[in-house]
Amino acid sequence: MSHADAGSMTGRTVLVTGGTAGIGRATAAGLAAMGARMAITGRDRARAERTAKEIGAAADSPVHVFVADLSSQTEVRRLAHEVLRTLPCLDVLVNNVGGHWHTRHVTADGLEHTFALNHLAPFLLTSLLLDRLAQGAGRVVTVASDAHKQGRIDFDDLQGEQSYSGARAYSQSKLANVLFTYELARRLGTGTVTANALHPGVVRTSFGAEDPGGAQRLLVPLLRPFLKSPRSGATTSIHAASSPALAGRTGLYLVGSRARRSSGQTYDAAAAARLWRVSADLTGLDPR
Repeated sequence: MSHADAGSMTGRTVLVTGGTAGIGRATAAGLAAMGARMAITGRDRARAERTAKEIGAAADSPVHVFVADLSSQTEVRRLAHEVLRTLPCLDVLVNNVGGHWHTRHVTADGLEHTFALNHLAPFLLTSLLLDRLAQGAGRVVTVASDAHKQGRIDFDDLQGEQSYSGARAYSQSKLANVLFTYELARRLGTGTVTANALHPGVVRTSFGAEDPGGAQRLLVPLLRPFLKSPRSGATTSIHAASSPALAGRTGLYLVGSRARRSSGQTYDAAAAARLWRVSADLTGLDPR
């Protein structure tokens, strides 16, 4: 970050989901250093408060903590309610939380965990916070992945009930992130809120460590020296949240802080609209 950037987020309020470790923590720290009023979410209160204290001390500015397990829709709704009650304005929502599970897990709502956390949580949270974001020139930033290029939305088996693979569930959820972003951008038009997705690069984090597959257990230690640091991985998220060059620009897929073409299937507007309707149905939202 150059000194020119320092202070460029002064007076702006940012919420980063999954802000206690990895890319989320580095994103929150980077934006706090630029003067943003930061809020983070985490599942573990003690860890979240410790992280907030460390980021806040470095930036000389308090960081607000919200505790929620975003795989649960009840908790997403409670989080949104607390955010609306606690933060009088919200300028940027960074949908950063995500995970990868080798074996199939089911959430409290009876949904496949990867799809619920990686796609439905940002879909629901964004929808519930949209009016607050629209009070200013709000930004919705969703951390996707180039893994979306291997993804396919299996509308006949979205929850992986008939056949499950951790890699397939993950790439489907990342494709859903990009389709959601483009559909949200279409629905919002050229109004005050922008919606962009990004690929952070392959980053050295504890990602997938809760339930790794065999290949992951073997490969990650070998690849670790060649992977990006979380700080480097957060660069594009920070850029998407803060860059004046992105003011009013929406429906982008950013890689290395530059707009790039995502895979061909992400431009299928009918699939994006269908995914929106299905997601609204699964979260009990009005599809409009």
